[in-house]
Amino acid sequence: MKQSLQLKIGQSLTMTPQLQQAIRLLQLSTMELQQEIQQALETNPLLELEEELQDELDDEPDKSQEDLTETLELTGLEDTPSAEMTGELSEFEDMAGVTDYDNDVPDDVPIDSTWDDLGATSTSNSGTEATLDFEARNSADVTLTDHLLWQLNLTPMSDRDQVIALAIIDAIHPDGLLMMAVEDICAGFDSELDIELDEVEAVLHRLQHFDPVGVAARDLADCLAIQLSALPENCEWRTEALSLVTNHLDILAAKDFTTLRRKTRLGDEQLSKVVALIQSLNPRPGSSIGGGAAAYVVPDVHVRRVSGRWQVTLNGESIPKVRINQTYAGMIKRADSSSDNQYLRDNLQEARWFLKSLLSRNDTLLKVAIQIVEHQRAFLDYGEEAMKPLVLHDIAEAVEMHESTISRVTTNKYMHTPRGIFELKYFFSSHVSTGSGGEVSSTAIRALIKKLTADENPKKPLSDSKIAAILNDQNIKVARRTVAKYRESLAIPPSNERKRLV
Repeated sequence: MKQSLQLKIGQSLTMTPQLQQAIRLLQLSTMELQQEIQQALETNPLLELEEELQDELDDEPDKSQEDLTETLELTGLEDTPSAEMTGELSEFEDMAGVTDYDNDVPDDVPIDSTWDDLGATSTSNSGTEATLDFEARNSADVTLTDHLLWQLNLTPMSDRDQVIALAIIDAIHPDGLLMMAVEDICAGFDSELDIELDEVEAVLHRLQHFDPVGVAARDLADCLAIQLSALPENCEWRTEALSLVTNHLDILAAKDFTTLRRKTRLGDEQLSKVVALIQSLNPRPGSSIGGGAAAYVVPDVHVRRVSGRWQVTLNGESIPKVRINQTYAGMIKRADSSSDNQYLRDNLQEARWFLKSLLSRNDTLLKVAIQIVEHQRAFLDYGEEAMKPLVLHDIAEAVEMHESTISRVTTNKYMHTPRGIFELKYFFSSHVSTGSGGEVSSTAIRALIKKLTADENPKKPLSDSKIAAILNDQNIKVARRTVAKYRESLAIPPSNERKRLV
């Protein structure tokens, strides 16, 4: 094959390191961004927390504003973020009465601007945070096994019984039920110990009355029976409930109340009280222990009604306030080519890029949040049933950005509203056509299904077909299969499982 050189003209998109950084910061959640900022503070001496700078200024009260301005001019920090990085900031005037954003981001944002300069408001209560229990927030979770072993150590037992108890505890599932048959546990011991089956049964009986009561039960019926047996003997309907879970639990699970009335010889009111007592028990006693650390959501955006208008602001306290360290920046000399001076120059440039990316992220997040509130004012006013259909393209077109950018900025970002805290993606949903040619959000349909099932007659719950017919009467065209899909997404059981006596 003959080799040759050819010249071709073409177009390609090249992402600069600055743009890559801006995109990466845009898709980070609040917690991830806090870690990213902390890492930048640790690796770049030109970055510092605003609180640290304030402490330095308090220690130097005689430093004049002219000195600070001179430092800014020497280091070139008077430059503003580039248009490629931040984009032009749109005016959000009136917005049909949606927002009251008085502190619009200016076109010329200095690099040493703080988040407060962008109109972000603080909603955290430092006093409340200071009173939180540090140990409770940072201690390791106690598992069910740990909880049982702790009780075992406090229980007088022979060494032989303790060996048996340890084997039984190892066979307990985190939900509290025993995963192995007693015979298998007995067979697992060394033959030299010569442990009998009745010994294992005796130790198992003792463990079943550890906290939580019902742990180490063989099955659901055994678990409920143990909990009922632990109730006081004078507890009303205890005997009837114990008989039911022992002999007719499968009938109760099938909600066949006609057969239950015949088998137990109880009337509707009596059977209802027995079933209520059974439902007050915990079918998975182990779930009350441990369960993992609580996940806290920090909202990125706050939405409030102020003077009859919806106001959208950033949560300024969710992200550490950072800026360029003026002391180190003032050490940079333009004509100096030493390694130390070059090191400061490089870190100064990286710090400026980082702050530009943070400002760009805040700007984009605020734009998107304002447009979401504009589209979903009815939800804020009336609730889920008034949610409107919304797709990424609608917001992308309004803020003049690509849909992929909208997808990044709405992932793992949360909005605090008077109706609760929601992920930004929650406000996006597909649509279903109405008989009049309009559209209804799938979120609104789910809310209607939830309301219909909550208000239904418990003796005759609504089937999926009946719910579809009711929605069609409200001019919402939806098939039975769609109702079933939405119902399952809401974790609502089918009609036969929702049937109750009262």
